[in-house]
Amino acid sequence: MIDMSWIEAHQGLLLSLAGLSVLMFVGSLIALPFLLARLPVDYFVSPRRDSAWMKSLHPVASFSLLLLKNLVGWVLILAGILMVLLPGQGVITIIMGLVLSDFPGKYKLERRLAGNHRVLSGINWIRRRSGHPPLAPPRS
Repeated sequence: MIDMSWIEAHQGLLLSLAGLSVLMFVGSLIALPFLLARLPVDYFVSPRRDSAWMKSLHPVASFSLLLLKNLVGWVLILAGILMVLLPGQGVITIIMGLVLSDFPGKYKLERRLAGNHRVLSGINWIRRRSGHPPLAPPRS
C-alpha cells in the first residue's frame, strides 16, 4: 500500500514536477520543428564533420557560442531522457541535444541514430510539416 503521508507532505514538489513536464512537452513541440528545420539536408551524409565556421569567429565569440551551444544541447539531452518517462518527444529531443553538444564520437553516434529508419522518418516527418525537404540518410 502507498504511504499517502509522503505524497501529502511533498505536494509542492509533485506539482512542480508536473508543471515542468508540461512545460518541457510544450517547449519541445515548439523548439524541435524550429531546430530540425535548420539542419542542412546533407547533415548526416558526410563521414566527417567540419566545424571551420566556428574557427573564423573571434576567439571570445567562438568560445561563448560553443559554451552556449553545449549548455543548450545537454539541457535537451537531459530533458529528452525525462521525456522518455514523461510526456514529450524524448528520442527526438535527445537527438537534437546530441546535435548541439560536442563530445568525442558525437558525429558517429548521430549518424548511427539517424541510420535507424524509424528515427529518420520521424525527423523527416517534422521537417515536411515545417515545409523543409527531408534529410538525406547517412551513407554506409
